[in-house]
Amino acid sequence: MELAVQAAVLCVVAALLSLVVRRGSPESALLLTLGATAVVVLSLAGSLESLMEFLGRLIEESGLSRELFVPLYKTVGIALVVKLGSSLCRDAGESALSSVVETAGAVCALLAALPLLRAVLALLLELMQ
Repeated sequence: MELAVQAAVLCVVAALLSLVVRRGSPESALLLTLGATAVVVLSLAGSLESLMEFLGRLIEESGLSRELFVPLYKTVGIALVVKLGSSLCRDAGESALSSVVETAGAVCALLAALPLLRAVLALLLELMQ
């Protein structure tokens, strides 16, 4: 909770500063936004490590194959990166690039999920025989 409040405060302050700076220098406003984004992402690294440790333990305790969870992790990571990249492009006034990032993310997410789709297809084919 504390980390979320810190991130929210930092982002609101950066957004307000960006609004003031944008009038004189849109490039500086974008750099300010990128800097605030980098600080928040880096501050989340420790929490992300704890989450990954928990998910690893969950996999071990559940007895499910680790191969089932890897596409899930990749897809979530892709979604987070795409959301961030798309928003930054949109903030820079590049809505076309934002759309391209989102499209690329959708394709990459499907590619990351391909092993699961293949497993489902194999299961369906096995059930049909």
